[in-house]
Amino acid sequence: QVQLVESGGGLVQSGGSLRLSCAVVFTRQFSISAIAWYRQAPGKQREFVATITSGDSTNYADSVKGRFTISRDDDKNTVSLKMNSLKPEDTAVYYCHANILDYGTGTYHDYWGQGTQVTVSS
Repeated sequence: QVQLVESGGGLVQSGGSLRLSCAVVFTRQFSISAIAWYRQAPGKQREFVATITSGDSTNYADSVKGRFTISRDDDKNTVSLKMNSLKPEDTAVYYCHANILDYGTGTYHDYWGQGTQVTVSS
């Protein structure tokens, strides 16, 4: 019914940039409430990175403020995460998360993407 498809990960040198994208694919009537990016480094818990609401309100983890920018394109049902000034400690698998309203049932549900690897070399 809902699928999150991530792209844009890869290997970059410290100080470089990457852009991640998350496409939300629907099969029937849904509305995106909020989309967020999380990341999980090896041996660590998954942590919040950034989120954007349906009203374009954004919030960032302190560790990425000023370096990462989240944006959304509602016409394409896509959310992007532009990552600048990357550091080795940004290395992780990045996951897209969406909170979506199902018009059919009137309920909200959470969905996760499959993850995309970001590796920053020093």
